[in-house]
Amino acid sequence: MANSFSKKKKIAVITGASSGIGREFAYELAKEGYNLVLIARRLDRLEEIKKNVKTEAIIIQADITKSSDILNVLDIIKQMDISVFINNAGFGSSGAFINNNLQKEIEMIEVNVKAMHIFTKMIIRKMLKQKHGYLLNVASSAGLFPAGPYMSAYYATKSYAASLTLAIAEELKKVNAPVYVGCLCPGPVNTEFNDVANVSFALKGISAKHCVKYTLAKMKKKKVLIVPTIQMKLAIFFSKFLPIEVLIRMVGRQQRKKMG
Repeated sequence: MANSFSKKKKIAVITGASSGIGREFAYELAKEGYNLVLIARRLDRLEEIKKNVKTEAIIIQADITKSSDILNVLDIIKQMDISVFINNAGFGSSGAFINNNLQKEIEMIEVNVKAMHIFTKMIIRKMLKQKHGYLLNVASSAGLFPAGPYMSAYYATKSYAASLTLAIAEELKKVNAPVYVGCLCPGPVNTEFNDVANVSFALKGISAKHCVKYTLAKMKKKKVLIVPTIQMKLAIFFSKFLPIEVLIRMVGRQQRKKMG
């Protein structure tokens, strides 16, 4: 596999690029003229995207639950001048905490927390040396609520992503760093997430395409916390006025509805 591009264009790197929001970021950034580095486990999906975009794309098949695969990705991209990094890989699961499969939860923590954290630190350091770059962590509106009964581990991982990103953004702002760091916290998006997490959203989902177009527009305006829908913005705003135990109970009821 070649790890360089023949044409000098801006480079966008996307983890979890094989489906859903990650795939749409690939298509939209390709339309904007970026060369792409596409990272995911499913090679056939990545090859399909590569065929469909009118730009150069490098494919990296990786399972980022494995530290060795994360290090391999970092080694491949270390010499690239990266303009955009979309830290999108992640998944969820539902069910009562005591019943959920422990191995699946550990893998979720490995992807949603560990891999996200490593990529965030290493790519920001790289972008600071470059003196430019945009890094987006894809979290969830779940990360902006105190807890999520029946999706407890998922909510916790996305809280980590949101909290970490907002803190880093403030640190960089204080030193006028030439690097953007932001966090996408969507509500329901119509992707394969539902099938993997075994849930059905109670609220109507938006398309991945709309989510990505909205996000890129906000990134260009240096918006740090990106919530794509008015409905979720209102839910997050009004949740601040509820006692925490009442809010958690309400979230739990919504999660049970999703599980049918």
